[in-house]
Amino acid sequence: MFAFLLKKLATLVPTLIGVTLVAFALIRLIPGDPVEIMMGERRLDPAAHAALMQRLGLDQPLPAQYARYVGALAHGDLGQSLVTREPVAVEFAALFPATVELASAALLLALVVGLTLGTTAALKRGSIVDQGVMGLATLGHSMPVFWWGLMLIMLFSVQLGWTPVSGRVGIEFDIPVVTGFMLVDTLLSDEAGSFVSALLHLVLPAVVLGTIPMATIARMTRSSMLEVLREDYMRTARAKGLAPWRVVVVHGLRNALIPVITLLGLQVGSLLGGAVLTETIFSWPGIGKWLIDAIARRDYPVVQAGILVSAGIFIVVNLAVDVLYGVVNPRLRAR
Repeated sequence: MFAFLLKKLATLVPTLIGVTLVAFALIRLIPGDPVEIMMGERRLDPAAHAALMQRLGLDQPLPAQYARYVGALAHGDLGQSLVTREPVAVEFAALFPATVELASAALLLALVVGLTLGTTAALKRGSIVDQGVMGLATLGHSMPVFWWGLMLIMLFSVQLGWTPVSGRVGIEFDIPVVTGFMLVDTLLSDEAGSFVSALLHLVLPAVVLGTIPMATIARMTRSSMLEVLREDYMRTARAKGLAPWRVVVVHGLRNALIPVITLLGLQVGSLLGGAVLTETIFSWPGIGKWLIDAIARRDYPVVQAGILVSAGIFIVVNLAVDVLYGVVNPRLRAR
């Protein structure tokens, strides 16, 4: 097992190097002068412009800038925002809990609904229920996030008035930041009704972000369950007279979850990628919206750090899934 883990860790080094190159290069390919964007309508004379470029280190050749960037990373320094002049790590730490809360709610929703729909479709194979579930899964997987979000806002926020349009909690509440997770902080506060407000603000973004993972999990669960239902141990469990729910849940679904575990690691990337659009649509103050704003302002350190940390989270989660899969199936350790 230790050799298997070392082999997986060794593959992370070139991946992380590639991520730093991509993060460094992509933002610089976008047209625009970060100094001019920082100044807005203010006009700088050429000498002042050159002095500010020199102070920010943007006048150096790209290889020198990259070397300085990697050198800072080696010391755990993500840099300083060109716009706010705040350390990027501080800004990230303040915004990251909002994205984790949204992604966790979306993943929980996707798991509960996806597993239920996939299992039901497998048990009702060939029926109208099966066709309906697979049709909904295909539709959910193909819907653009921005369109789906706007449609839900138009229906539930504008027409019905059931949910708020944006933010994490109502503006009438002043919630002190304790953990950064609004659902937890509202429970810890003395503000009556704040938890319900936070929950209502979370519903639509979580549904939008969780729709594609939900559809993917439903399809994978159905496929895996169909294979499990044909196994000999399932027939043996039925022959022993076990309750139908026990046969399906304990003997069937538990074994069908093995490929779903692998799928969950891949869905982290989908959640992080979808969070950029979802947070922008719902003005959710997380790292997705933070990155979009930083790209518009050509805030190089923020964009680099956001891409690097997001990629790092994705890599770590997939490593954990690989290790977990190796524990569940020892034959994979020899690969």
